[in-house]
Amino acid sequence: MGQLKLRLKFLSVVLLAAGTLACGPQTSNAPSSVVTGVVPTQTTTPGKVELILGAYSAPRDAYKKIIPLFVKYWKDKTGQEVEVQESYTGSGAQSRAIVGGFEADVAALALETDITRIQDAGLITSDWKAALHGGIVSDSIAVIAVRKGNPKGIKDWKDLTRPGLEVLTPDSKVSGGAQWNILAIWGAAQRGAVDGVAKGDDTAAADLVKAVLKNVTVLDKDARTSITNYEKGIGDAAITYESEVIVGKQAGADDEWVIPKSTILIELPVAVVDKYADKHGVRAIAEGFRDFLFTQEAQQIFAEYGFRSVDPDVAKATESQFPPVQDLFTINDVGGWFTVSKKFFGDSGLYNQWIEEVQKSK
Repeated sequence: MGQLKLRLKFLSVVLLAAGTLACGPQTSNAPSSVVTGVVPTQTTTPGKVELILGAYSAPRDAYKKIIPLFVKYWKDKTGQEVEVQESYTGSGAQSRAIVGGFEADVAALALETDITRIQDAGLITSDWKAALHGGIVSDSIAVIAVRKGNPKGIKDWKDLTRPGLEVLTPDSKVSGGAQWNILAIWGAAQRGAVDGVAKGDDTAAADLVKAVLKNVTVLDKDARTSITNYEKGIGDAAITYESEVIVGKQAGADDEWVIPKSTILIELPVAVVDKYADKHGVRAIAEGFRDFLFTQEAQQIFAEYGFRSVDPDVAKATESQFPPVQDLFTINDVGGWFTVSKKFFGDSGLYNQWIEEVQKSK
């Protein structure tokens, strides 16, 4: 019961933070002008120009390295000096913040539905999927982070249901990574790729997800916070992006990761927020930044920080960095985002029902 109280208390804090973000980001990573609700002054005349990036948390390290390269590229190409202001938080929270008034010129998020929310608000007016690779700037997969040597012997999703095991995953209400995690478990079960779970059995798949959720001790606000807490020693395992574990190891963490027999391909979108980019007079820069993310130079950096490249040549050159997946499926294999978002993550969706059932079972 103590674990559940901790989870629900944390969830309340996260939801309050998400509501605050809807009026403008309040994270320490947001530009100060955004925190105070003041729109940065922008200009397209020669000299320094501001571009605002609103991103989800996981690729922060990659963007920190890509942005200076873009600034140099744009200066060499146009003579303009660009200063990129960056804000990072959970994908859902970031999406709601942009709709609520955070005037990001470019949105780099974790879910297509978070981009769609901005589009439905009338802020994205062009076809963002007309960009290279359908607007998907990088890929990852959902994996299980384990302690060095895997002392719990975790091999697949079902192992996360063992009594007494402590699991970390972000909260699906504000984190895109968390939604991918839930769909990875559900999809694997539905495909008959989890031992003891019959293929196509919705009830059995739901029971598997609920059994995992029962062992979740903390629902963090985003993927980065979740894996950071895990690296601090909290929990026995964490469901996360493959890239997060790789970045952690690069920073000195000794955790390892397990690729389940079946997992989902995480496709990560980027889009120009037309209304804000036009308002700030930076459309050309925003589109230039978006397009730069698809260059081989930028794609190699995404790969360096654990993301699977969408560029075929870079993907081939870096394939040795990424272990193969026995059964890799996509969002379309579980119904596509239009269906999935309502079925699982709407107000009356399965995720809320599962959390409620887990609460009652304690």
